[in-house]
Amino acid sequence: MIGIMGFLGLQAEKEKKMLVREEEVPLEEVEDRIESYLQVDPMELEIGYGLIPIVDVEQDGDLLNRITTMRKQIAMEMGFIVPPIRIRDNIQLNANDYVIKIRGVEIAKGFVLMGSYLAMNPGAATEKLEGEETIEPAFGLKAYWISEAQREKAELAGYTVVEASAVVATHLMEVIKANGDKILGRQDTQTLIDNIKNNYPAVVEELIPGLLSLGQIQKVLQNLLKERIPIRDLVTILETLSDYAQVTKDPDILTEYVRQALSITITRTYQSEEGVIHTLTLDPRVEQIISEALAQAKQKGGSFAIPPEAVQKLYQSISKRVEELTEQGLTPIIVCSQNVRMYFRRLIESIFPNVAVLSYNELIPTIKIESIGGVSLENED
Repeated sequence: MIGIMGFLGLQAEKEKKMLVREEEVPLEEVEDRIESYLQVDPMELEIGYGLIPIVDVEQDGDLLNRITTMRKQIAMEMGFIVPPIRIRDNIQLNANDYVIKIRGVEIAKGFVLMGSYLAMNPGAATEKLEGEETIEPAFGLKAYWISEAQREKAELAGYTVVEASAVVATHLMEVIKANGDKILGRQDTQTLIDNIKNNYPAVVEELIPGLLSLGQIQKVLQNLLKERIPIRDLVTILETLSDYAQVTKDPDILTEYVRQALSITITRTYQSEEGVIHTLTLDPRVEQIISEALAQAKQKGGSFAIPPEAVQKLYQSISKRVEELTEQGLTPIIVCSQNVRMYFRRLIESIFPNVAVLSYNELIPTIKIESIGGVSLENED
């Protein structure tokens, strides 16, 4: 099934014709139509009029096929179903701009130059190309918009060269992966559980509704997706929830138990091709500060907080280390103890959303962990 609900033209002339037809419709039908505007699409892609050819099949546009493939890929990799994506052209956008929305809210935007190719430097290319300099929207890589005549030269120089439609599709996929928690709704959760129930009825019947509600399960799945942890192994997730739901109903604490049960999945997600996980380690003194703040919050009944000056030093240390890892082409990962993982992640996620925070309990014992630096409160040169 093509992952598109509709492609609606918004050119001024079409709007004019549509308004004329609406005036001829009985009042009751007009009121029904107004109510339809209250509905919010789970996902939308708005494009400038110059990008219509990448969507229009009659003009050999292949974006629809790319989106169909992308939805299948995300289902296989992350374990949730991407809802149909509504595509519409928006005359308020510049001709080559596009906007990605989730539930009516703009999440990301980008620009593609029709008739050109995007040449991205994966890190090894040193030759400068003749073309329009830009930033690749999905990963923030330095890139050039080049002509078809330059394509072969760019590839030989070590650049990755892609078409305009591939740029949009890749950006869309990365936005979905980064916002899976916002996309997964209550009905989506029910659909996933119903699918599992067909083959594993005992797993579902033991858990719902006696131990946990649908909403509590949804929250656990959202917590996992928020940190890009695949939820494809739903049987293990539900079985773990059944084991620990008798101890606690707190979705956040349950999530930590589930993460440990998904150690193989988490390890494989972050290990390199050589089977190694390159990490930053959290200084024990930072862990102690977090533990003391948690104990104080529990004792006084307040919220978790650490001194602002400590937070600032921590951010500076992380920023320096992340920059170093990025230059080496490595994924930023910080490993810490199980007791502080969730709280440390929440402490940094608004500033460093792409930094993975793992506990040692979430990694299989046989994996090789290579520490390439530390995160501390000390001033570093």
